[in-house]
Amino acid sequence: MDFKLSFHVNEAIYLKDPEGTDLGKKIVKRSIDLINDLGFEAFTFKKLAIEIGTTEATIYRYFENKHRLLLYIINWYWCYMEFLLDFQLQNLTNPTLKIKTIVQLLTHDLPESSGGLDYNKKYLSQIVISESSKVYLVKEVAEINKNEVFKPYKDLCAKIAEVITSYNQAYLFPKSLSSTLIETAHHQQFFSQYLTKLTDIQEKDKEKFAEKFLEDLVFKVLA
Repeated sequence: MDFKLSFHVNEAIYLKDPEGTDLGKKIVKRSIDLINDLGFEAFTFKKLAIEIGTTEATIYRYFENKHRLLLYIINWYWCYMEFLLDFQLQNLTNPTLKIKTIVQLLTHDLPESSGGLDYNKKYLSQIVISESSKVYLVKEVAEINKNEVFKPYKDLCAKIAEVITSYNQAYLFPKSLSSTLIETAHHQQFFSQYLTKLTDIQEKDKEKFAEKFLEDLVFKVLA
């Protein structure tokens, strides 16, 4: 599926809209590449500036710090996931099939042909798995949340919760389960790559382990 996407990312996250200039787009694109290569802790604006041939001061005109840049990238991902969720569920009526589709979406890399953007979607998926919790597991989360910067994540969870409720209207914790599914998908994919002893992964089902685990979890919880 090929299409052109543009999402409105909360203005409180950035100082200057990176989507408004070619340099801003380059900052986000190359940040995804570098964060994937180096890890968020080792990533710096100095290294990014060298990579794209500009100055640290120029990057600081767009983002207050690297945490805000990561938050921008993750926000874009949440918006993108909500779009893909709507797209893939639009012709489905069976709640069981909807849940399976959601689980598959959460446990696989983003489709390469989608979005009409120059971002490396495999790298973006890996950043979300490895780094996404760092945007809200911070002491300042309550202050940051005042600007509703986590709204795309909340909206995504709410849509998944609606599907859970349609499957079992008596279930009391649909939003909690939806956020648990998202975070568990990230953790199990990370553990499967780096800390396999924390999982029950087998070589024969390595590619689909997280998907199978989440399906087993959600349907047993909702049974």
